[in-house]
Amino acid sequence: MTTELRPRSAADLADLVRAGELAPTAVVDAHLERIRSRNDELTAFITVAGDHARERAREIESTVEAGESVGPLAGVPIALKDLTGFREGIRHTFGCRAFSDNVATHTAGFVERLEEAGAIVVGKTNTPEFGHKPVTDNLLVGPASNPFDPTRNAGGSSGGSAAAVADGMVPIGQGGDAAGSVRIPAAFCGVYGIKPSFGRIPGAARPDAFRHHSPFVDKGVLTRSVGDAALALSVMAGPDPRDPFSLPDDGVDYLAAPEHPIDGWSIAYSPDLGTFPVEEAVREEIEDALSAFEAAGATVEPVEIDLGAPLETLRDRTRYGLMQAFSAKIADSIERGRGVDFLGDDAEDVPREFRERIRAGRNLSPVDLGRMDEVRTGIYDGVQSVFAEYDLLVTPTVSVPPVRNDSLDSVSVDGEAVDSRADWLLTWPFNMTGHPTASVPAGSVDGLPVGMQVVGPRFGDGAVLAASAAIERERPWEGTYDRLP
Repeated sequence: MTTELRPRSAADLADLVRAGELAPTAVVDAHLERIRSRNDELTAFITVAGDHARERAREIESTVEAGESVGPLAGVPIALKDLTGFREGIRHTFGCRAFSDNVATHTAGFVERLEEAGAIVVGKTNTPEFGHKPVTDNLLVGPASNPFDPTRNAGGSSGGSAAAVADGMVPIGQGGDAAGSVRIPAAFCGVYGIKPSFGRIPGAARPDAFRHHSPFVDKGVLTRSVGDAALALSVMAGPDPRDPFSLPDDGVDYLAAPEHPIDGWSIAYSPDLGTFPVEEAVREEIEDALSAFEAAGATVEPVEIDLGAPLETLRDRTRYGLMQAFSAKIADSIERGRGVDFLGDDAEDVPREFRERIRAGRNLSPVDLGRMDEVRTGIYDGVQSVFAEYDLLVTPTVSVPPVRNDSLDSVSVDGEAVDSRADWLLTWPFNMTGHPTASVPAGSVDGLPVGMQVVGPRFGDGAVLAASAAIERERPWEGTYDRLP
């Protein structure tokens, strides 16, 4: 980018556009140039919507020149995950080769809100097929690489959005989170990622508005700063009568929350949620970052958490079982609605793991699902017990630094192999419970980013933003992006 259009915050760009000091067309062109120069190496984007973005920028430019009001995201380029981020008229692949030519026929409700606020969609970001794993790789375009080390992965399943934000391709990336899919790539790419309370960002899924029997799939955002995430949430959040799970307005002031002091708050710290293996270097970095809370006037105490069962049981009976059921539901809906046969004629277009998950999900009974929810209740009770005494809970986001692109199916913690699909992710328990959760840049191990997970009480989105901003003030991470090309 030029000196005038170096990577800026979304809030800064919008202010300059509204004031007539930056032309939206120049802003879009600069970001598209950044994408052009870097995407071949990182594969953050599956689809770049340059013509659409320029046309939208010209519309906003005319509005500004006419002296008419524009929204809080005026002229801000945004990236949509190529999974839930539908935008009518733009290619939408779900990260799947079977949908390489698919074009969205509708616009998601939260995307409508972003565009009404003046945001400009510049493209769709890389994701594994239907977001089915915690790293980003697919048969369509390959892996999304980490800007800090392109031999490493950007994390998943919103890896393309995280890489795009970290690398300065866009100020705001949208993501979805079923087991950590916003927070994992945020930790890997050294950006801020927040999964708000379930239902805070509504959806309008059809033909099934209820989506599946046990909601745990959420939407979120990835940004370089807490303030930009708060700005995006202020636009995206709010009730929608089309969504039976959407939350009512309950007084959360997203824009004010980052300024709220946390002095006097009590913060619980769990290095492992009582069950996860965590690499020693990651643990040390997180514990060093805890000093930010104390500098901001809060107290931090280590706690022991009981999630009700050993990791193997938790993993198999919730993380795996519910995702199997969800994958089978996705496959059924797509096969009926679009005529795609994932286990038959179109099997070669999806990875073996996803096919196996569909088969397993189709063999689950209502009794199986009921027993899974009993285990899930134990997770909920364990987390809730913390908030009976503390204002916040803090953990590592993931157990390891970013994994290599050439060994995505092999994850080790301090030399010990672990289940690559679940055992290194301290994120998915909070999808089971619905608590608002964020990953905050906390430092680095061997030059690779490390994330700290901040968990709030039920519906405590403002508290998560306030605590995240306190960390940012005490341990600013903006300078880490100076290491990138």
